[in-house]
Amino acid sequence: MKRKNPIAVNLYLALAYRFLIIMELYTLCRIAFYAFNHTLFQHITLSKYLYILWGGLKFDVSALIYINAIFIFLHLLPIPFKYNNGYQRFCKWLFIISNSIGILANFADFAYYKYTLKRTTATVFSQFSDEQNKFKLLVDFLSDYWYLIILYAAFIWFFIRLYDKISVKKEKSFKWPKYLLQTVIMAVVAVLCIVGIRGGIGSETRPITLSNAGEFVDTPDQMSLVLNTPFCIFRTLKSSKLKPVNYYDEQTLNSIYNPIHQPADTATFKKLNVVFLIIESLGKEHVGGLNKDLMDGKYKGYTPFIDSLIPQSYTFTHTYANGRKSIDALPSIISGIPSIREPFILSVYSGNKTTSIAKILGDEGYETAFFHGAPNGSMGFSSYTNLAGIKHYYGLNEYNKPEDFDGTWGIWDDPFMQYMAQTMNTLKQPFFSAFFSVSSHHPFKIPEKYVGKFPKGPLPVQELFGYTDMALRNFFKTASTMPWYKNTLFVLCADHATLSYFPEYQTTPGYFSIPILLYYPGGNLKGKTDKIMQQIDIMPTVLNYLNYDKPYFALGFDAFNKNQDNFAVNNNDGTFSFYQGDYLLINDGKVSLSLYNLKTDRLTKNNILDKEPLVAQKMEKYLKAFVQQYNNRMIENKLTVK
Repeated sequence: MKRKNPIAVNLYLALAYRFLIIMELYTLCRIAFYAFNHTLFQHITLSKYLYILWGGLKFDVSALIYINAIFIFLHLLPIPFKYNNGYQRFCKWLFIISNSIGILANFADFAYYKYTLKRTTATVFSQFSDEQNKFKLLVDFLSDYWYLIILYAAFIWFFIRLYDKISVKKEKSFKWPKYLLQTVIMAVVAVLCIVGIRGGIGSETRPITLSNAGEFVDTPDQMSLVLNTPFCIFRTLKSSKLKPVNYYDEQTLNSIYNPIHQPADTATFKKLNVVFLIIESLGKEHVGGLNKDLMDGKYKGYTPFIDSLIPQSYTFTHTYANGRKSIDALPSIISGIPSIREPFILSVYSGNKTTSIAKILGDEGYETAFFHGAPNGSMGFSSYTNLAGIKHYYGLNEYNKPEDFDGTWGIWDDPFMQYMAQTMNTLKQPFFSAFFSVSSHHPFKIPEKYVGKFPKGPLPVQELFGYTDMALRNFFKTASTMPWYKNTLFVLCADHATLSYFPEYQTTPGYFSIPILLYYPGGNLKGKTDKIMQQIDIMPTVLNYLNYDKPYFALGFDAFNKNQDNFAVNNNDGTFSFYQGDYLLINDGKVSLSLYNLKTDRLTKNNILDKEPLVAQKMEKYLKAFVQQYNNRMIENKLTVK
């Protein structure tokens, strides 16, 4: 079929038409984003979703002006040769290529969002900058989501066809009145572009940012439906700086919440070995022993060895990660510092003087080591652990057996954990070591000899949990033969949660729920409590269990201290989730948006903010104290004890 000739129209009409084309395509991207991730957004009515689509237009306009600034400028210049065919061909491909990149960013989040629960921001460039196998990771990602490539190709084909529907009509003459008129038009459009980028008109309107999406939604997680990925990247290109806050005077602040931990008593310091086992993506949902109520008590989960370890360990009912990325986890677990808004490692405050459990124990004569089977430098872990005072780093380079490489992320967990057990046997006691697994990660492959050996659940990652659970079993079997085993406190936790299947975990607290177990084979540390625990509590909990006798800084709590009114906090897309007692408070950093009783409302459907004002007021007091301590100490570089 012969293609019809394009309709020739006025240049400014063509410019408006093409801007409307890309606006429509971004709306289609927003609809497709929801279609791919609809299970993560509960209770959205049609009228509400239409309002979300309407709100998204504001963010699309802003992003598209950024992307198309040069294209718009080239069309507005009051010059006669802009009507030439060559000039217009250049503008065409500038428009198509630049906008195809923006559309590609949106498409990437169709698949990537379910892992991070936030639109991709500029930190993604730093997050993967140290990966040595970027191309392999990209190939694996694309092979799993091949259908997105086909959809993207069709999308761009449709985009080009729409562009070619019209052409710019050539001007027959170009005299000084036309120069003047087009100069005026250029000035007017420039003002409109500034208004579009800022998201409104008037001196009170600041450039809109991610948090402005909150005015179109009922809950913070829905903000990603309003936003688009290019906007989020543009708005986070500059490292965000915290602002000082002064809700309370110093004395009142420290009486509410003080991150300086003082020794509780004069008991003798117990020089136990300490081993952290950090399991990639292991959400609490996948551990059967921590979900006795699921499926009317019939749920078995995918970690039989961890299940057998739970009765021999001490754990907590409500256990949370402080972030949704691996890069968030290490500072939380090892230094007691959570990521707020952006990963601490990538923030402008990453150069602050900090402490860590490794530094503290190192000063007490501990040998310190970190084990991560990925290529050295992956995720910036080698740099961070060096700053955290960990003396020995064992990665893929040190392992030196390429046949055990999984082809994507690093050494398979089972052989690497055996290597870790043997290597720890060479460390002088007492020692501190931390292990970070790699196998339970996209693209969800297991060694060929184990294919079909582990249960497959509704989520592809669950088979991998079976493999890593076996690796843990084998590690503990080997470790139990070592002379240091019974003098060792093991802490098992996850770096973050991942995909969820059960409705109970498709909630704000569910998305951050992870297992945290403390296992001491040579002692009587067993039990379970309803107390809240988070990743930043691990460092103070371990140090206080060892009777560490010097003051230190950590933003978490000693989970064994029954006299503390503790809380947990995480922050995603700039919104705080604040847990205290039986309650969850959602706060955007300025005002509280919702309050839930997690004891009676596990699915977080009933917002009781108006019904429980005293509870909300108390929680806001502690949240403000946390924000003041966090912000001001970060800004003033006061993350240690003098």
